[in-house]
Amino acid sequence: MNDMTTVTAEAKVDITESAARRLATLIAAEPGDGLMFRVAVTGGGCSGFQYNFSFDDTRQEDDLVFGRDGVTVLIDAVSLDLLKGAEIDFSKELSGAAFKVNNPNAASSCGCGKSFSTKM
Repeated sequence: MNDMTTVTAEAKVDITESAARRLATLIAAEPGDGLMFRVAVTGGGCSGFQYNFSFDDTRQEDDLVFGRDGVTVLIDAVSLDLLKGAEIDFSKELSGAAFKVNNPNAASSCGCGKSFSTKM
């Protein structure tokens, strides 16, 4: 596995301070060491693609690694094509608290923000 992953500026995914803080809290509450936050894009949802969030303790060969404040975020190469330039945020609103992807590649998204269609 290649430990050195080169990510161009346009392929970069940013993690906000709020998201990193919430992830650190969630990871600390889980058993085991070395948990990372995985963000993936799969087909489905009401708009064509959907975001999937999970914890993982294993980095796959095609994963790109992003981080902030000691938190590691994994994104596979295929998903990264649909997430280039995106920002992963965590927000608390009256309707609830959730991770949110601010994705410049999304042409439209559903009302809940969990699925999107692309400009391509």
